Amino acid sequence: MFSKFTSILQHAVEALAPSLPLQEDFVYHWKAITHYYIETSDDKAPVTDTNIPSHLEQMLDILVQEENERESGETGPCMEYLLHHKILETLYTLGKADCPPGMKQQVLAFYTKLLGRIRQPLLPHINVHRPVQKLIRLCGEVLATPTENEEIQFLCIVCAKLKQDPYLVNFFLELIQDPVLHLYRRQSKLKAMASKGSATIITEDMLKGQDSLTTDTGQPVQPEEIPSAAGAEQMEKEDDLPQQTDDLSFSLDELNVTSSPESSTVCPNQDYNLVNSLLNLTKSPDGRIAVKACEGLMLLVSLPEPAAAKCLTQSTCLCELLTDRLATLYKALPQSMDPLDIETVEAINWGLDSYSHKEDASAFPGKRALISFLSWFDYCDQLIKEAQKTAAVAMAKAVRERFFIDVMEPQLMQTSEIGILTSTALLHRIVRQVTSDVLLQEIVYFILGEHREPETLTDINRHPLRHRLIEHCDHISDEISIMTLRMFEHLLQKPNEHILYNLVLRNLEERNYMEYKPLCQEDKDVVENGQIAGAVDLEEDPLFTDLSPDNTLSTQEWLSASPPVSPEHPKNDGKTEVHKIVNSFLCLVPDEAKSSYHVEGTGYDTYLRDAHRQFRDYCVICLRWEWPGSPRSLEKCNLEASFFEGHFLKVLFERMGRILDQPYDVNLQVTSVLSKLSLFPHPHIHEYLLDPYVNLASGCRSLFSVIVRVVGDLMVRIQRIPDFTPKLLLVRKRLLGLEPEGPIIDHMTLLEGVIVLEEFCKELAAIAFVKYHASSTP
Repeated sequence: MFSKFTSILQHAVEALAPSLPLQEDFVYHWKAITHYYIETSDDKAPVTDTNIPSHLEQMLDILVQEENERESGETGPCMEYLLHHKILETLYTLGKADCPPGMKQQVLAFYTKLLGRIRQPLLPHINVHRPVQKLIRLCGEVLATPTENEEIQFLCIVCAKLKQDPYLVNFFLELIQDPVLHLYRRQSKLKAMASKGSATIITEDMLKGQDSLTTDTGQPVQPEEIPSAAGAEQMEKEDDLPQQTDDLSFSLDELNVTSSPESSTVCPNQDYNLVNSLLNLTKSPDGRIAVKACEGLMLLVSLPEPAAAKCLTQSTCLCELLTDRLATLYKALPQSMDPLDIETVEAINWGLDSYSHKEDASAFPGKRALISFLSWFDYCDQLIKEAQKTAAVAMAKAVRERFFIDVMEPQLMQTSEIGILTSTALLHRIVRQVTSDVLLQEIVYFILGEHREPETLTDINRHPLRHRLIEHCDHISDEISIMTLRMFEHLLQKPNEHILYNLVLRNLEERNYMEYKPLCQEDKDVVENGQIAGAVDLEEDPLFTDLSPDNTLSTQEWLSASPPVSPEHPKNDGKTEVHKIVNSFLCLVPDEAKSSYHVEGTGYDTYLRDAHRQFRDYCVICLRWEWPGSPRSLEKCNLEASFFEGHFLKVLFERMGRILDQPYDVNLQVTSVLSKLSLFPHPHIHEYLLDPYVNLASGCRSLFSVIVRVVGDLMVRIQRIPDFTPKLLLVRKRLLGLEPEGPIIDHMTLLEGVIVLEEFCKELAAIAFVKYHASSTP
């Protein structure tokens, strides 16, 4: 009570007293603080009961006022006094000792406001960045302390300053010191001070400081702006404190104030203390503090300085924190979760993880844990996305090795169907969610491996996880098959060239699926003579005639091409080529197995607009991959090598071959993946998947030949089913919701398979037309 009265009285006296020059006023407030330590006899009274907070605030106001009254960049006498007398060094020591109690908070707040409110660059000054570095070490030592809020605000303002001037980060990188030598030197120094026994009280001279800093070697270091001396500054250790600061710390010990055990703790990774302190605060039980710490790390990893990036990943625990927390949160998930819950849980943003179970009407077991895991994965993804290139690569590799390989791979390779389904659903969600190109690359290598040479039947197990996941596309469990196929479908849509190359393209490079033989006239006339009645005149289709030039792709943007003029592909006019390809697919399913023309709005043209939009999107993704515009010349291909379509296409073709005997949902997913593959604007993919006229080598198959074989099987089976066409039409109407569910129809799986087959052929025809249309657009 008395101290508050004294403070009020002091403010009144200051208001009535004549105004002093700023420097004198500044010195007065600083001396008032130092006199407290000389005159006080009660070292346990909290700092809020003293005038110290008021004096510090007045000093800050004076510095701001001085800067506002001077030209930009000019240092005034008050700031000179603060730098010359090493006031920040002294405040750091007082804050470290927390004398009087609460002083650490006051010092942190003073540093934060000083760096935030003063416009001129302060961190290049040795008498600023050196005590700032020391104060950083005090942050995050103990979690849930009363100073956490001030600590994170101080660290974030330092990060913001480094973001403005990235080169300054070099002042905060220290060489890793030898722990044995460091401990020996500190113990020797403490023994020497104890033997003197002279500094039992704090004197005014100690608090004033000296004109230069004295190192252990006795060489003074002048407090001037020395960006070029960054290397020398990195060599300085904490035991290189000025003598008066050590004396002050010793005097505080005499006042029975216990300082932190920092001096006796040696950490070999203390060379980037700003990162280490933020890492500690990410573990704070206060969610706001943890998020602010994550934001600070986001700023630091984006700094372009190579030395800082190297130090960040090699000399701090950042990579370990990211991966260990990912692993911990993943292991906290239930062993069994509904794949639909994993897929449909709301979009996750790492900074807005504020889920409330009580307020959620769609809660399910494990939702809280799932959101926490996906939220932290989103943070890792964004951190790597923003990081400097070398730091991003190092962090992404750590996530792959320490989380995906060590934690997720065993889950994906297990034999329990429930475990496989849950882990595959989580992998699918991760593939959908990742946005960082660097992290995506590591995920792709994790799933598919790094191999780029053509596959053979004997080595399809070279990358066990890839082999297992592709095998799961044809699993005995339809749920596992569908989920794995969906994962691959989303993987194919990611902007990474290695995905398609590893799964498909590497096996098509030599075009050894072809037999080098010119087409005879009889082959060329097959489709034209066998056109179905009422075939649509596609070139005059109104859906494309009214497309504006802005909605079409230029020749340079469209990387694929119609079959080139060559012996194996004699080129006629574009309209003939388009009709031949399109009608080849439209004619595949016999009339008696077609039902779409009985239902309005299910014609072939309904696929055209979707195919056009999707193809544009794929072209945008593939532009930077510099794919050729035409197939590789056969003269340069090794046609003698045995052809293997690859494990992925092998499984898809086998699934496609069983389309008449598989569940409806499985068929939809298989055809969806194949249509996505067909959309890619690579000439070899186009030739292999969409060209019915390719001369297949002996023993080879293509998508068209697989469908032809299915249709042959269908023709035989149709004859055995009475009332086939009416039943087929009824099933189609039920699937479209045009007819209510009724009695079970015989051969339901076959009928649904026929409908999917017809729709798939129409979709392939639309894709082929869109690709030819784009290639002919000027």
